Amino acid sequence: MSDADFQRLQRVFADHLRNPDTRPAPEGLEERRLDIYRNLFFNNVNGFIQQGFPVLFSLLSPGRWQRLVRGFFESHACKTPYFVEIPQEFVSYLATGAGDEEGDPPFLLELAHYEWMELVLDASTESFPEEGIQPEGDLLRAIPRLSPLHAVLSYHFPVHKICTEFQPDRPLPQPVWLLIYRNREDQVRFMEINAPTARLLQLIAENPALTGIEVVGQLAGEMQFDEDKLAEFSHGILQQMRERDILIGTTLKSC
Repeated sequence: MSDADFQRLQRVFADHLRNPDTRPAPEGLEERRLDIYRNLFFNNVNGFIQQGFPVLFSLLSPGRWQRLVRGFFESHACKTPYFVEIPQEFVSYLATGAGDEEGDPPFLLELAHYEWMELVLDASTESFPEEGIQPEGDLLRAIPRLSPLHAVLSYHFPVHKICTEFQPDRPLPQPVWLLIYRNREDQVRFMEINAPTARLLQLIAENPALTGIEVVGQLAGEMQFDEDKLAEFSHGILQQMRERDILIGTTLKSC
């Protein structure tokens, strides 16, 4: 068999495993063996998704879950060969709307994204930088340094509260801001924050050469708020972030 023929055979076999109802199997293969492969491939993918999205799995009926994962397995062209990245591909599939059905929870995509972000932080190989960092430095006079293991997210549904007993049917009047992070004990945690705090963290991330007080000054200008009062309030927020390992310390401003 030539390489081209072998590749064609592989494509036919793969197409059948993904879509056994519509794509015929290569000729000459025993049905019993085919059934083993069909179940093995689908069950592996289903297992990874089920483990990665436990809340979403608990909210959908077994039949709806099966159809959702089957649709992903059959029609989504994954861009990665790694099993650990299947959850990201699943969220991408949901974002296309290709798997939507009438009666699905309106928060389905946002909940899946939230659960995926927890996985991202849990599996991240990033570490806390230590060199040049002053763990107890002045968060206003020096430059505050953010942990690489955090994400600021905004959702229209309170995804961090959704469970079998609480399933909202309409979005919030205002988006909810969530800060997801992994601490030095490798525990993934979250906290609900407000829009000004989210903006403060964004400004710190976008301005790595500015001191804390300079960042607060920018925020005060945007909010049209008294800078001294905002600095006093922000210091407590920044200190809380340091206690949770979201801020890992400070560095000195270069001359």
